[in-house]
Amino acid sequence: MRGSSEATAGTPGRFPDSGEAPDALLGSVPADWIALLKPRVMTLVVFTALVGLIVAPEPIHPVLGLAAILAVTIGAGASGAINMWYDRDIDALMRRTASRPIPSGRIAPEAALGYGVALAVFAVLLMGLAANWTAAAILALSIGFYVVVYTIWLKRRTPQNIVIGGAAGAFPPVIGWAAVTGSVELAPLVLFAIIFFWTPPHFWALSLFAHADYARAGVPMLPVVAGARETRRQILLYTALLVPLTLLPVVLGFAGWLYGATAALLGANFLRHALAVLREPQDEAGASLVKDAAAKACFRFSITYLFLLFGALAADRLVANAGLLVP
Repeated sequence: MRGSSEATAGTPGRFPDSGEAPDALLGSVPADWIALLKPRVMTLVVFTALVGLIVAPEPIHPVLGLAAILAVTIGAGASGAINMWYDRDIDALMRRTASRPIPSGRIAPEAALGYGVALAVFAVLLMGLAANWTAAAILALSIGFYVVVYTIWLKRRTPQNIVIGGAAGAFPPVIGWAAVTGSVELAPLVLFAIIFFWTPPHFWALSLFAHADYARAGVPMLPVVAGARETRRQILLYTALLVPLTLLPVVLGFAGWLYGATAALLGANFLRHALAVLREPQDEAGASLVKDAAAKACFRFSITYLFLLFGALAADRLVANAGLLVP
């Protein structure tokens, strides 16, 4: 797959991989360098890290807490930039990614790589100096996992890319907790597990209506390899595993009824969406006959779901700390 970039090397507006690229800033604007950081993905990463910091059992100085969240933000952006550098060939083949700064020729690949590596190093150093080196080590691990394990190793080789690679996106609440406590305990590992099991139904719902893009680029996403029908079953399976897992914070005593009630309601709604995906009118191959309306709705809800779930966890802890609830 790496060789597919050669097909676009001579295309006007695209940078060749020969090292004879024009000025890295030629044609780029600040928005392009921000786009390399995948800001929409970054938002969820930063939010879950913030929740991990909030639910930690100890307070943290606001300035140090802000620095820790800034380090997570920069680290997440660094991962996105390096990911875009490596995936520039397949990004050029997919409609939803072809306009990204590198395949569209607005930023040179070498500049994007240097940018990502510099940000990654800075993020880890900032976390270590502002919080502690345990949190810095976990941040470095999360960046390395996303870049090496998911992007370079798994994404182009196995339909389990999202299942295993989803661990990269599950680290932020652990990092937030460790930034406060300097340790990793059962509670943040439960939050890790929640995001880990949320990731497959979230991305597989996307892959159902973007399967043509993945097939064109040769990325072995589950619908491309196993078909749409099996993907629909897996979405329901992982959602069914996720919902009871979200109630563990209540069982383990680090969340109260406010979070528990929210988790139950959100979980029931997520299951409803997953069932709708499974029951959507399909042809014999499992392809949707109504343009994947249920899959699109499930994908959109999955994002709202995680924001609201972790928001409820943070609200539950803040209210409990105020003495209004018993966690």
